Amino acid sequence: MNKKVAILILAMTGIAIFSGCVQQDIRATDKEKSVGNMTVFPIPESTQVLKKFSSAYELREYLKASAQSTGAFNDFGMGRDFAIAGAGMGRATAVPVAAVPNGETKSIQAPSGGAASDYSKTNIQVEGVDEADFVKNDGKYIYVIAQNRLVILDAFPASDAKILSSTVIEGRPKDIFVNEDRLIIFMEDTDTVYGIAEYDYMPRPRDTMKTTALVYDISNRKTPGEIANYSISGNYFQSRMIGDIVYFIAKDSVYYYNDFVDMPVIRKGSARIMAPDVYYFDNPEQNYVFHTIASINIKKTDSINAKTFMMGYSDNLYVSRNNIYITYRKNMPGLYYEAQREERFYEVVLPLLPQDVRDKINEIKNSNLDQHEKWDKISSILEDTFNRMTEKEKQQYQEDVRKAIEEYEIKLAQEREKTVIQKIGIENGAIEYKTKGEVPGSLLNQFSMDESGDYFRVATTSQFWTQNSNIQYNNVYVLDSDLKIAGKLEKIAQDERIYSTRFIGNRLYMVTFKRIDPLFVIDLTDPNKPQVLGQLKIPGFSDYLHPYDENHIIGVGKETAENEWGGVSIKGVKVSLFDVSDVNNPKQIDTYEIGKAGTDSEALRDHKAFLFDKKKNLLVIPIREVVEKGQYDSRYDYSREKVWQGAYVFDLTLNGFKLKGKISHFDDFEDQYYYWGSPGAVRRSLFMDDVLYTISARKVMMNDLKDISGINSIDLPFSKNLYNEYGWN
Repeated sequence: MNKKVAILILAMTGIAIFSGCVQQDIRATDKEKSVGNMTVFPIPESTQVLKKFSSAYELREYLKASAQSTGAFNDFGMGRDFAIAGAGMGRATAVPVAAVPNGETKSIQAPSGGAASDYSKTNIQVEGVDEADFVKNDGKYIYVIAQNRLVILDAFPASDAKILSSTVIEGRPKDIFVNEDRLIIFMEDTDTVYGIAEYDYMPRPRDTMKTTALVYDISNRKTPGEIANYSISGNYFQSRMIGDIVYFIAKDSVYYYNDFVDMPVIRKGSARIMAPDVYYFDNPEQNYVFHTIASINIKKTDSINAKTFMMGYSDNLYVSRNNIYITYRKNMPGLYYEAQREERFYEVVLPLLPQDVRDKINEIKNSNLDQHEKWDKISSILEDTFNRMTEKEKQQYQEDVRKAIEEYEIKLAQEREKTVIQKIGIENGAIEYKTKGEVPGSLLNQFSMDESGDYFRVATTSQFWTQNSNIQYNNVYVLDSDLKIAGKLEKIAQDERIYSTRFIGNRLYMVTFKRIDPLFVIDLTDPNKPQVLGQLKIPGFSDYLHPYDENHIIGVGKETAENEWGGVSIKGVKVSLFDVSDVNNPKQIDTYEIGKAGTDSEALRDHKAFLFDKKKNLLVIPIREVVEKGQYDSRYDYSREKVWQGAYVFDLTLNGFKLKGKISHFDDFEDQYYYWGSPGAVRRSLFMDDVLYTISARKVMMNDLKDISGINSIDLPFSKNLYNEYGWN
């Protein structure tokens, strides 16, 4: 047997030879080298320690090194070669924002005179931390983004409702906050920026994205007046309002082209006022994203504070009154995988060889030969060893190696499958980095996270593949104030993944699913020892969980059923009410199923579409209901379903769900083209006293909560052409 055949056989068992594809002068242990006052970066190690770039040049050198490490392209961006004049970065110096007393929060206050005594607010996750949405109300007025306009309605009393103002927004408005007589709009827009590259002779343009925060004085709702205009490089991510302080985040993929890096900038109007400090966590990424966190006082808008953090593609955000938590998947550097192949041979394969063979290979390993020479000698020893084996010994050897490598790969996959959590402190507009942590697995959404006192709790799903298997399970971790793991509960519901979670006090309610829906009740009273108290297994699953009271939970998800092939089929939308008063034996009190397979609700993906009020026994969710399954239509050459869209209104008590009525915004305007994402689809609902308001892209409808009878309807400014261009929000 020649050497190539022997190596091929060994490779089939999972033994990897050294590729030699990494340049010999590159090592993960290289240290930073100084050139003048600048730092020249080697290939970065993944320490996750917070650092700050002193200049655009320093950031550029880091990106070069990272590209070598990860194998990514040198060009992170696309477009013309240009640079902002002056490579140095400005420091983020802002006039201090006005302070709000610690712990004080302010909600939207209804104007006096003619306002409702009771009205709903945006469904939020953390008390005192408001979340932006495209619809807000204050018990008197409704503020809504209608395509490219800010529309303010005098909505109470409903019988006299009318539009007071319709303000065109130049861009793509996304979300709003309202705070007494101030309103802030976040929007995205394209921006053409100019710069002169090193040794170029003229400014050159580049199109990019920007996030703009527009602040309006709405003391006169008929004529809102713009009083501040701040813009930041990048796409709008998310925002929160705590008291009078608004925090918002813009994400901008790092533009690195022909040795130029486009740095984040903040403008007030058209004037450039700040280049925020750029911090980074030395976790090599295939692509880098600037996350610029900015804060402004909505009542005193003469200043803005901001810092930029460069990291990978973030996926989730959680905000408490004191901290912002940004999460993203950990990405190991390229040299990690190179070292892993070597480690796998010495740690996994070598111990399975005879002692005399191990001694010879270890002697070669510890010699002064280079890597290629070492492997040439080792492979010869392996060839001779393999040739001396009987057929039975060869089969046993290959089986032993296969099992050992499978175990090794599982261990490595668990180490790689991690989420990085960055903790950034916020207080009265100040933004200060605190610490970082890591947990195995990935997070579903913001409800997978919760801050309780000095502890941060997360629920994750670990999923990874080895050569022969797919492994999946779920975990709960409790982290201390430094984001170190204090307690953990791992490998819950193996072969399933998390569909929804909700932290309420010292309990976590978690739904997983594969064939049947287990609702887990997990006790977090002792942060060092989380434990499962009970579980309930029922068909279907819940995508969103909402507290009814301390002993009852509402779930919104999908019903399921076994199909004729022995698998599981997804049916219509299902709302459920669970009794968790006996934590060891949770029970399902009642369910209500809506529509056939394909029925959907925005509340499954966006908690802001969910309206619940216990005092009024009120539950409202938007629904796209498949009434009849598709029938083939020869005119269109595909099956066309009969679909209803609108809102389901329930009377919800501890006795269960009772349908009060259904509200639809459809009329003759609608056609089949709009069955998905229809302009007439109800997306939000709210109430003022005993009136229910439902909002679609085209109108606001008002119905009596007692019997769902119609009261009034207001058409919003709407253009079919703009709908196709903008979507709705």
